[in-house]
Amino acid sequence: MAIPTSRQVPEIVFRNGVFSSGHRIVAEEAAIALSYGGSTEAVMMATPADLEDFAIGFSLSEGIVGAIDEVEAIAIEAASGGIDLQISLRDEVDTSLRARRRAKAGPVGCGLCGVESIEEALKPAADVSGVVVTLTSADIAEAMAALSARQPLNAETRAVHAAGFFIPGRGMVAVREDVGRHNALDKLIGHLARTAMSGSAGAVIMTSRLSVELIQKTAKLGSAVLIGISAP
Repeated sequence: MAIPTSRQVPEIVFRNGVFSSGHRIVAEEAAIALSYGGSTEAVMMATPADLEDFAIGFSLSEGIVGAIDEVEAIAIEAASGGIDLQISLRDEVDTSLRARRRAKAGPVGCGLCGVESIEEALKPAADVSGVVVTLTSADIAEAMAALSARQPLNAETRAVHAAGFFIPGRGMVAVREDVGRHNALDKLIGHLARTAMSGSAGAVIMTSRLSVELIQKTAKLGSAVLIGISAP
């Protein structure tokens, strides 16, 4: 299911006291539902690319599954102007998810990626205190330069975030882009899981400020280092 990730639109620019007209490329943003067992868990506004990575990464980082082998299949379907990711889980995992849903006080929503209580939002990050990754200042500079060089959609639009995974001695091994920084990181997590790459081997590099959700997701990945170009 090939979906465009950008499109050309007309623009009017006011510069140096003069109006001019032309065109520019903008990033597409689609409503993407993540559904398990026919029931929608969350709807995210995201870039419609790397959707299998997104489905796996979201499932892992939000604790819906504990490992990639708990996901049996992913179907990408058009739905009401958006996209529905139908994620099939192993029977025992699906049964557990249904039980958790029934125990919830309110309906499934997507505040902080479906979180419905202060306790859930402020849950402690996974313990990565035993993970050791050594980075030099040159490594960090190299990682940032490599992240910028591997953002084709941002080069077109100047409007999307990226998450990359950098391993000292190997360089930038993977990058994923999205209009949402959390989505970009979920896509990266999904890709690393699908390629059996351990999060403890390197550092996550982000183009955005580092919010609590990004820290929680990075720790869930197993990485002890998170680097961003903006303030935490």
